[in-house]
Amino acid sequence: MSGITRPVASGAHTEAVERLVDSYSHIAPGQTVRLAKPTSNLFRGREGVVSGLDVSGLRGVLSVDPVARTARVQGMCTYEDLVDATLPYGLIPLVVPQLRTITLGGAVTGLGIESTSFRHGLPHESVIEMDVLTGSGEVVTARPDNEHRDLFFAFPNSYGSLGYAVSLLIELEPVKSRVGLRHLHLSTTDDLAQVIAEVVRSRAWEGIGVDGLDGIAFSPGHYALTLATWTDREGPTSDYTGQQIYWSSVAERDTDLLTTYDYLWRWDTDWFWCSRAFGAQHRIVRRLWPRAKRRSDVYHRLVGLDRRFKISDRLDRRAGRPQAERVVQDVEVPLERLGEFLDWFDQAVGLRPVWLCPLRLRDPEATGTRPWSIYPLLAGETYVNVGFWGNVPVGPEAPAGPRNRAIEAMVTSLGGHKSLYSEAFYSPEEFAAHYNGQHLTEIKRRYDPDNRLTSLYDKVVRQL
Repeated sequence: MSGITRPVASGAHTEAVERLVDSYSHIAPGQTVRLAKPTSNLFRGREGVVSGLDVSGLRGVLSVDPVARTARVQGMCTYEDLVDATLPYGLIPLVVPQLRTITLGGAVTGLGIESTSFRHGLPHESVIEMDVLTGSGEVVTARPDNEHRDLFFAFPNSYGSLGYAVSLLIELEPVKSRVGLRHLHLSTTDDLAQVIAEVVRSRAWEGIGVDGLDGIAFSPGHYALTLATWTDREGPTSDYTGQQIYWSSVAERDTDLLTTYDYLWRWDTDWFWCSRAFGAQHRIVRRLWPRAKRRSDVYHRLVGLDRRFKISDRLDRRAGRPQAERVVQDVEVPLERLGEFLDWFDQAVGLRPVWLCPLRLRDPEATGTRPWSIYPLLAGETYVNVGFWGNVPVGPEAPAGPRNRAIEAMVTSLGGHKSLYSEAFYSPEEFAAHYNGQHLTEIKRRYDPDNRLTSLYDKVVRQL
């Protein structure tokens, strides 16, 4: 990060929107509509893509207002570029998802989460208004209080089935130059839940304010919660972009100090712990691996190559190992059911470590309601996002997704929900029940009357 990022000129933005609309008009009916974007954080197939929408001029920051604490951002702008534009003003988005190349439009239509979500909910809750290219080929401005409010509240979790964000006006919050960390090491899920409940309630622990809250379940009996506090405290800061590895430090340390920039991207350098699969955490490989290439989008491309050429499957067969099922999911379960889920997960799936990130919807007056129609978390309820990403040896039945199906059933039984960035196995009836399918159909009929865009079910379950 260096200096203040130059904003995109309004004229250039207008021209980019015109190119986008024109590219949409040239996609023939029946052809799959996708964004022509260089990166993706999805773990679903993209079969049948013939041509993509031209979003080449929609990847920047339009303006930052440090007084109003807002930013107007193009839909394909990455959080990495947005943070570079806001941090020189001492401001950041209310929720900065973990990975650098997640886009603003992607985080809103596909959901995102991070350690400030116990205070600020999910990224779409800080959106003031957004311009959306709908399935009818029209760009509309959706706000919570205008004629497109139904689109505004249905857009989160719609994954492009209703349209694509062209620009967004979002809230920002002030942040200090550094982040002080306290890692609390706990031995039971009851203790884990009690600490989360208290921090969520008071936004403090032992008299010190807490601005960020997440954690790691390393193994049964070893849980760590990281309490982050914005600070200008002097002192040496840790660097986890070099030989040291952030997630390992959580198990080894009680306190830490990072620059704010390094804290925001602490998970990206090693893609949480997933860079182990490429040898990037081996001390010798790490010395040889260029620092600039230790980032999530590089690892994601490597996974894509592995899937394309089935390298891991071939190695497993050659070594006589059972066929593996890919279990890459994020789920939200109510806080009071967290211990039950983790105990079950250890027995049924067995992946560790797993990421823990508490969240609550923002509106304090909407207790018991479901304001976001397609991802109906209850306001006033504390949930914990549990993220797990890896391969589980299963055997010949692995392609049928038995572990993933069991996870879906368990999450439903606990009153939770599952993010849809990866594989899903629900029947049409189950999917409609979980994600308010009747309402989504009504909204889609209005904004995509000719059914130009892939339906949400076809996109995330059938992978069309």
